[in-house]
Amino acid sequence: MDIDLGRHVRAGDTVVWGQGSAEPTTVVAELLAQRHTIGPFTGFLGVSVGDTARSEHADVVRFVSYCGSGSNRALIASGALDVLPCAYSEIPRWLSSGRLRADVVLLHLPPAGADGLHGMGLAEEYLPAAIAAARVVIAEVNDQLPDVPSQRRLRPDELDVVVHTSRPPLGVASEPPSGIARRIGTHVAELVDDGATLQVGLGALVDAVVTALRDHRDLGVHSGVVGDGIAELIESGAVTNRRKEVDGGVSVAGMLLGSERLWKVADRSPTVALRPTTYTHAPAVLARLGRFVALNAAIEIDLTGQINAEVAGGRYVGAVGGAAEFLRAAARSPHGLPIVLAPASRIVEVLSGPVSTARVDAGIVVTEHGVADLRGCTLRERREQLLEVASER
Repeated sequence: MDIDLGRHVRAGDTVVWGQGSAEPTTVVAELLAQRHTIGPFTGFLGVSVGDTARSEHADVVRFVSYCGSGSNRALIASGALDVLPCAYSEIPRWLSSGRLRADVVLLHLPPAGADGLHGMGLAEEYLPAAIAAARVVIAEVNDQLPDVPSQRRLRPDELDVVVHTSRPPLGVASEPPSGIARRIGTHVAELVDDGATLQVGLGALVDAVVTALRDHRDLGVHSGVVGDGIAELIESGAVTNRRKEVDGGVSVAGMLLGSERLWKVADRSPTVALRPTTYTHAPAVLARLGRFVALNAAIEIDLTGQINAEVAGGRYVGAVGGAAEFLRAAARSPHGLPIVLAPASRIVEVLSGPVSTARVDAGIVVTEHGVADLRGCTLRERREQLLEVASER
């Protein structure tokens, strides 16, 4: 790629790029290759599923992320990544103002549609806030990138630099569910009613558990992220969004993170839509969902219900994320279910990491051994219930 990024990126800038499959890897790789010419700058990245950003780039670049997932773990292990421990809903605000205000945004976009506008590809989430704040917007326009309907669409004159590529987007292949995941999924399927609206967190466990709902009907989706598990539910007819109070008939997400299976389901689909974080996580929107079911995984849960979703074995591997906000919304939903998923081995006496979700927001804990409904329980009752699902009865 023959482009002098030093004409657009200045020393001291904060450069933001799309995460997961929305990462414009060609442009990011070129940016990092030119780092010595540009001078020190900050790179804000989200979930990384490739290896574009590596520890050797930290000789010039200060990497910042809200999470330690995917290949970010290697950056953290080498001391090359600084973690921003914030609620996911706050990210648009930080990228719009303050010390992380976006100066340059790198996007991964599909070709313009018949209306002459570019969709957001596979992620909208916090990118519109970064675009609004940025001095420069650089786009990798990839003719192999799915064009998922999005709220924010970009005119060509909003793009300061365009690089054309043709490559499959980065993806995450689904793993066969473990026996533990299947057993947790069975318990979850017994709890969730037809017509419920699902929010799903990141991770193989959540994706595997979601597939246990394939025989349900008229499920809806309103989530920060969706993966191949949701694609399977759409294909099976379990997800129709027919009974969802908001965005009827449409599965809403901030980001798609999966494989070719998910891309095919979502590409130009009238029943799948990307929305910004300011919408997917908005309390006013979530409050309108009458049967809202939040499904999020935990690294650890202590015997009072406190949840660690960030640190395992002394290393930052997760995120604060949006779990607490979604669990709180599900708890307030008239027929909602705030569900936390964890193998029984993750229930501990004392957390070894931070409290990512307070015990006041703990609702229903599901392990392979059963269900602990902590809602309305005293500390003693919580302890008893969690000990029951921590081991085989």
